[in-house]
Amino acid sequence: MGINRRDFVVKTGLAGLGLAGSSLTRGSASAEALNPGAANATNESAGKKHVQRFNMSGFASEPLPKVRVAILGTGQRGPAYIQNLKHLEGVEIKALCDIRPKKLEAAKAMLAGTAHNPDVYNGEEDWQKVCQRDDVDLVVVTTPWYMHAMMSVYAMNHGKHVASEVPAAGTIDECWQLVETAERTRRHCMMMENYCYLPFQLLTLNMARQGLFGEVFHADCAYNTSKMHNNFSKNLYWNMWWLRLYAARRGNLYPTHGLGPVSTIMNINRGDKFEFLVSVDSDDFMMKARAEELANKDDFFKPFAKETYRGCMSVTTIRTTMGRTITVQHDASSPSPHNLIHAIYGTKGAALYDPQPPRIALGKHDWVSRDEFKKLQEKYTPEITKKLSDLAARTRAGHGGTDLLETWHLIDCLRNGLPLDMDVYDAAAWSSIVPLSQQSVLGRSTSVDIPDFTVGAWKTNKPNMDIMLTRGGNTEILV
Repeated sequence: MGINRRDFVVKTGLAGLGLAGSSLTRGSASAEALNPGAANATNESAGKKHVQRFNMSGFASEPLPKVRVAILGTGQRGPAYIQNLKHLEGVEIKALCDIRPKKLEAAKAMLAGTAHNPDVYNGEEDWQKVCQRDDVDLVVVTTPWYMHAMMSVYAMNHGKHVASEVPAAGTIDECWQLVETAERTRRHCMMMENYCYLPFQLLTLNMARQGLFGEVFHADCAYNTSKMHNNFSKNLYWNMWWLRLYAARRGNLYPTHGLGPVSTIMNINRGDKFEFLVSVDSDDFMMKARAEELANKDDFFKPFAKETYRGCMSVTTIRTTMGRTITVQHDASSPSPHNLIHAIYGTKGAALYDPQPPRIALGKHDWVSRDEFKKLQEKYTPEITKKLSDLAARTRAGHGGTDLLETWHLIDCLRNGLPLDMDVYDAAAWSSIVPLSQQSVLGRSTSVDIPDFTVGAWKTNKPNMDIMLTRGGNTEILV
C-alpha cells in the first residue's frame, strides 16, 4: 500500500482541484475548482439535490445483546479502542485489520488472557472483507483520516454501524456520501469526538442545558498543540501521511476537537445550524524549515523539503443561522503549551477551559471562587462520569478517561437500542470545516456557505447527548 504523490492526491480528494504540491499557492484556485458543484451546497452534492430519506437525528437501532466489533487500523488510535473495549461487557472483538503485520501482532497481544480472539487481516483491500463479514455489528475506523469516509460508506452499505475517528470526511462530497448512506441504510455513523467527553466540557454542557449561561451567543474553541515531533517522525504515522496532508492542504485540518463540544452546547443541527465561515491562515514559519533541516542530515526528508506547508495558525470564524458566532483555531507548529481554549459566552454567564485553571462566571463580571467552582462540579457533573472515573484510572484510559467514557456510552446505547450521542449530521457538519476553511483561505478569506446536511430538519431535531447527561450510575456493563 505504498503511496506515491499521484495516489496520495487521488486518495485525499485533491485530484482535479489544482491543490497538489507546488500549485497550492494562496489564491491559486477558484471556489468552484475547490468544491465542484458546491456553490449552492446547502442541500446539493455535485449538482444533485439531496432529499432526506430518513431523519437519523434521534435514530435508535434494534438493541444488540452483544456488540460484535471490527477495528480497521491498529496504528495510533486502534489500540486505544482495544484497551477500552476489552474492559466492557457485552462486547466481542471479532476482527483487526492493518497492512502492517507488526502492528497487528501488537494489537492482538493486547487481548491475551481475555475472551477475545479476533481474526487478523493485513491485505491491502482486506478491510473490505472485514466489512462484508456477517458476524460484525460495528466497524471502528481508525485509519488515516482521508480514508475514513470511503471505509465508513462501504461498511454501512454492508449493514454495519460505524464509529469513525476524526474527522469523518475530507471533502464536501464525502460528507454528503456519509449522510446519504446512513439515511438509506439506517445505520449509525458516529464520529468519535472524544473531546466532547472531557470533564469540563460535560460540566459546561450540563450547565448550559440547565440554563445557567442563559442564551449562549459565542464560543471560542481550539486544538492548539505542537505536532512538530510527531509529524516528522519516520516511525509514528504510516507513510508520513500527516506531514503530507500539511503539505497538500490549507485551512483547518483538525477542527473537530474544539468544535464538537461547543457545537453540542449551541445545539447545532438541533435548533440552529452553521450558516457560513471565513478562514485565514498565517504563513508557515516552521514546517518547511524543519523539513530542510532534516533533509541536510537524511535524504529521506529531501522530497519534504521541497514542499509548501500550511501556515502555523489557522483561524476560522463561523456564523450560525440563529446569529451565534464561533471561532476555531488550529496551531500544530508552535511550541505553545497544549491549549484547547473552550470558551463559552452567554447572557447570564461564561466559562473558560484554557489557559488553566478552568473557570466559570455566573451573573457578574468575575469568576466564581474555587469553592463555588467545586460545588458546581459536584452538582452538574453527570453521574456516569463520576462512576467511570475510577475504572478509567485503573485501565489507564486515554485523554483523561474520556476515551473510555465515549466508548462505553457508544456500546451502552447500541446494547440498549438508544440514540447515540452524535449522529451522521454532526460528523458531516463538523468535518465540513476541513474543506470549507481551505476554500475560504484560497479565496483570500472570502465567506463560504456551509451545507445544511439535515436539509431543514435542524428546526425540529431534539438536543443530543441528553441521554449521556442523565444516564445514572445504575447501568452495569463494566468488567
